[in-house]
Amino acid sequence: MTSLPVPDASIAGAEPRRISRRPSGADAVFVNVSRVVAASVLVVTGGIGIFLAYQSLPTLRHYGFKFFTTQAWNPEADTIGIAAIIVGTFEVALVAMVIAFPLAISMALYITEYAPPKLRSILVAAVDLMAAVPSIVYGLWGFFLIQPHAAHFALFLQKHFGWFPPFHVGADPNAAVPDATRYQASAFIAGVVVSMMATPMACSIMRQVFSQTPEGEKEGALALGSTRWGMIRAVVLPFGRGGIIGGTMLALGRALGETMAVVMIISPEFLIKGRILEIGSDTVAATIALQFGEANGIQLSALLAAGFALFVITLLVNTLAAIVVSRSRSGADN
Repeated sequence: MTSLPVPDASIAGAEPRRISRRPSGADAVFVNVSRVVAASVLVVTGGIGIFLAYQSLPTLRHYGFKFFTTQAWNPEADTIGIAAIIVGTFEVALVAMVIAFPLAISMALYITEYAPPKLRSILVAAVDLMAAVPSIVYGLWGFFLIQPHAAHFALFLQKHFGWFPPFHVGADPNAAVPDATRYQASAFIAGVVVSMMATPMACSIMRQVFSQTPEGEKEGALALGSTRWGMIRAVVLPFGRGGIIGGTMLALGRALGETMAVVMIISPEFLIKGRILEIGSDTVAATIALQFGEANGIQLSALLAAGFALFVITLLVNTLAAIVVSRSRSGADN
């Protein structure tokens, strides 16, 4: 019978080596660089907000809360407010999202679930290319190609659905020669063009979330006799619920801040009408772009105050979208 070796006293009394979690070498460099980049993003974003808030103080002292409730923008008469352009901003963004949402989710589902592998890579590249096209190109496309056709469609909507207040236009749609100019340069046409810029962003987020759906669950649904569309409804869409909401809200943030395409199409009018098919509306970003070059004094401060309001709205929308995405089933919640 062999005896077990007696452990050395020095080894038996030694304490276990502590494992260090502190990164070293290349890991330390990567961690520190990442921290600097993340901190710089926060510093730049916070700096922009602080600068705009500080520059807005003269306007808020001069006009008070009326700055947010006044519709007119008339510096000569010392009457300036952002109520109309805030409403116009949301009107254009709402039209854009009504069009962009079904396009984005349909495109994302087709790419992830129906498209052949070779076509899938082409479609992904095409969607990414759409997001890279400058907004002024979309503006030219909308002004020369979309606007004439959209104006005829707006006339059709008023003729058949004019009883719905947003589709009402102050013109007779049944006239022998309808006034086509009443249906151009509207929030509706601007929203159609902006939707083409918001669609790629929403589609990209949705596609990435849909592609993370567990294959086992999809195969299990198909094995139980489900059709492909039934599997999508029962597995893919519930799994990607957070991505759908998050992608839509991120695209909404893009639509709220779009500038050049709106400037080239919409006819500025500082009035809350609620009639999206009728000529005349404006957004915060378009107002800043059009009037910034000639602004000075209190008008310049008012433009910066409008920019601060848009900054806060966009920041809230994007923050809420990030929270929804992080808590989706594909994230930390499930």
